[in-house]
Amino acid sequence: MVVSSATIDSLLKEKEEYPPPKSFRKDAWIHDPKVPREAAADPERYWADRAKELVWIKKWSKVLEWKAPFAKWFVGGQINVSQNCLDRHLDSPRRNKAAIVWEGEPGDRRVLTYQMVWREVNRFANVLKRLGVKRGDRVTIYLPAIPELPIAMLACARIGAIHSVIFAGFSAKAIQDRAEDCHSEVIITADGGYRRGNVVPLKKTVDEAVEDLPFVRHVVVYQRTKEPVSMKKGRDVWWHEAISDVDDFCEPVPMAATDPLFVLYTSGTTGRPKGVLHSTGGYLVGAATTHRLIFDVKDRDLYWCTADIGWVTGHTYIVYGPLANGATSFLYEGAPDWPQPDRFWSIIESYGVTILYTAPTAIRAFMRWGDEWPKKHDLSTLRLLGTVGEPINPEAWRWYHKTIGGGRCPIVDTWWQTETGMILLTPLPGLTTLKPGSATHPFPGIAAEVVDENGRPVPVNKGGYLVISKPWPAMLMTLYNDPERYQQVYWSQVPGKYFTGDGARVDEDGCFWLMGRIDDVLNVAGHRIGTMEVESALVSHPSVAEAAVVGKPHALKGQSLVAYVVLKGGAARSESLSQELRDHVRKEIGAIAVPDDIYVTEKLPKTRSGKIMRRVIRSLVSGQEIGDTTTLEDPGAVEEVRKWLAEVETGGA
Repeated sequence: MVVSSATIDSLLKEKEEYPPPKSFRKDAWIHDPKVPREAAADPERYWADRAKELVWIKKWSKVLEWKAPFAKWFVGGQINVSQNCLDRHLDSPRRNKAAIVWEGEPGDRRVLTYQMVWREVNRFANVLKRLGVKRGDRVTIYLPAIPELPIAMLACARIGAIHSVIFAGFSAKAIQDRAEDCHSEVIITADGGYRRGNVVPLKKTVDEAVEDLPFVRHVVVYQRTKEPVSMKKGRDVWWHEAISDVDDFCEPVPMAATDPLFVLYTSGTTGRPKGVLHSTGGYLVGAATTHRLIFDVKDRDLYWCTADIGWVTGHTYIVYGPLANGATSFLYEGAPDWPQPDRFWSIIESYGVTILYTAPTAIRAFMRWGDEWPKKHDLSTLRLLGTVGEPINPEAWRWYHKTIGGGRCPIVDTWWQTETGMILLTPLPGLTTLKPGSATHPFPGIAAEVVDENGRPVPVNKGGYLVISKPWPAMLMTLYNDPERYQQVYWSQVPGKYFTGDGARVDEDGCFWLMGRIDDVLNVAGHRIGTMEVESALVSHPSVAEAAVVGKPHALKGQSLVAYVVLKGGAARSESLSQELRDHVRKEIGAIAVPDDIYVTEKLPKTRSGKIMRRVIRSLVSGQEIGDTTTLEDPGAVEEVRKWLAEVETGGA
């Protein structure tokens, strides 16, 4: 990607502020402003102090070795992630504390204590060893959101194998590409999983994927649905049979802090997956520290991150962060609207969830389904809310704060990436004054800036390129088997700084406002406009639940704005509404940002993690090839966009 030296015009102005409640601030892990100041003054010392909170087999000799763009954290140190997430809790009252509380989509429930998870991890680690898995080998995991998924991850970490988790909705081709790239000889899957009342045939998908992968020696199959599946003799192994006659203890392997822990594939703009490789020691320090301090997790909390473990959010904030901190992590298998749109609120009431971490796209869906669903349930146990995945528009923030949090819960609006491994921009709930739609400040020890292409800071409230100017512990080591691409994608755009690919601005109080991907910044009549701000203006209209704004070529303006909106329940499509929305955008952020075309659609193309795939919409409106769509949740959403385009072309809309 080539970035322009131009800054980005910021049109959105949000003035509301919410200081932390006194009752929350009093007991919060961080409530003193000197903590971020001291961390900024000496980041290496700050991270070394946080690392001391973990159990090290051998202490490091050097905190950071930085040879741009490659960082090594806690050099010389030895650590085992599984030991830190499990063994160290067994000599404390946490031994019999719930580590994972799980509910399946059909309603089945399990509670696993730290002792129980430890035993299962040890046993499965011995299964992997019996199958020939050695330190440094790659193991592909393709499981539904069941406890066996974190168990398999921790078993890999225990013996020093590198795991590659693939979301259990991806196609056979996606599995094949990823397993082939990292040459994974063992794949762990299940007969199936549940999604919206249907059985997802995972084993069948894996069988299709490995047809052309002769190096795959074993497929371990967990029996979840008990649907009949084919088992290839000599290759396929039932989980329950393999685990029935192994020892209950497996010695954790001492790993160098700089050894890889996992590879996680993320789609590039070309559609070619990138294998993001994360370290052992630095990653765990970042995961544990941010989880404890940002979510203010205490022993009494029931913490629920609603992401899938197949995404980095699930790695860091369902598995490694919570278990390293001895927290209780809730895990749910199914869809948020099955069998009714109140499944999440039912879970919160039933279990007494205290911390909820979910995505803006889910929040906007909840808004669309209507307030009557959360109002059926007692959500008073909640004390902290969080958002992740993309910038949250102010209107959705306010709804989340009032309707779900009852106006009493701080919201941690977090920004980070698969590549960063941990949250980098976030409020600290006992310290930060919140602004709806702002990720506020860098986490202690993180150096973030908004700059032009030469690395020069842009003026206050002027948009530019969000960069990270110093290394951080959980940062990616490199791209798997592709260090040149790592250097080109992340370090060549802005000299000496990690290029996030996101646009942002910093306001007069030093708060960061994300403006969307640089790819989504449009040049309209000489103004560079971030589509996120236009989307926020549209969603602030009472009839709109979701919006996606893209650009298409325009003879006079260079680019024109095209908006697709999804209406809230009860709102009707009409030409008068389209004009009303145009007038609303004009009033909210100005005439230059008014979309030329506004289409009402039933659904938007999204990834299975909930992010709107603006790239797909942009390609459709511009008449270009769509490219890779393996990460789409519902391919029918693409046809929705095509339908409206066809109607416009034939004069039907």
